[in-house]
Amino acid sequence: MTSRKKTPFTVAMFVFSLAAGCSTTSPPKDYTKFRELDPKAILVVPVVNRSVDVNVPDYFLTTISRPVAERGYYVFPVNLVKQILQDDGLADADMVHASNPIRLAELFGADAVLYISIERWDAQYLVLSTQITVKFKYILKCGKTGETIWESSETMIYSPQQSGGGGLGGLVAMAITAAVAKAVPNYIPLSQQANKNGVTKPHSGLPAGPYLDTYGKDKDMF
Repeated sequence: MTSRKKTPFTVAMFVFSLAAGCSTTSPPKDYTKFRELDPKAILVVPVVNRSVDVNVPDYFLTTISRPVAERGYYVFPVNLVKQILQDDGLADADMVHASNPIRLAELFGADAVLYISIERWDAQYLVLSTQITVKFKYILKCGKTGETIWESSETMIYSPQQSGGGGLGGLVAMAITAAVAKAVPNYIPLSQQANKNGVTKPHSGLPAGPYLDTYGKDKDMF
C-alpha cells in the first residue's frame, strides 16, 4: 500500500505536477482606470461560492491574501474583514457582493474592493484518473466611484500523476490513485497557484503595487 509520504497529494509533487494542468488565457486589458485610481490598500470581501462544497469559501480565503500582497498591495486581514461584516449585518457573501462598494471601502478605509466568485471547485472521477478543477472570477471595484477597474478569471485543472507499471497491476494501481484523489482531493495548492497566476500574469493580472520595487515600471506588461 502506498505510504502517505509518497502520496501524490503532497504539496511538492502537487505543485511540480501543475505542468500537466492548464490555465485560461485572457486578452490584454485596459489598465487606464486602474492606474488613475492607483490603489494601495485592497479589501478582499467574502467570496461567493457557486460550487457544491459549502466549506470552500473558508478554504479559499487562506489562499488569496498572499499573492495580492506579494504584488505590492496592502491587504486587509480577510478573517477580520469577514467578522466585521458579519457584525455589520452582512453575514452572507451574496449580500456583500450586492452592497455598495463605496460604503464597504469607507468602512475599512480601502482604495478598492476585490470581489471573487468560486465558479468551480470539484474532482471528477474518470475510472482510471481523477481531474481536479478550480475556477475563480475576480472583480476589483474602485472605492471612490464603485466602478470596475480590473477583472479577470482563472481556471486550473490537475490530474494526479499515475504510476504502477503496465498490466493488470498497473491498472489497479491507477484506479486506486484516482479513487483516493476523488475522495480526498487537495485543492489548496491548486488554488494557490491559480490565484498567483490570476494576479501576476502579464497583460491580465494586477500591475505591481506601491510596495513593490517594480511599481510603475511594468507598463509594458500591464
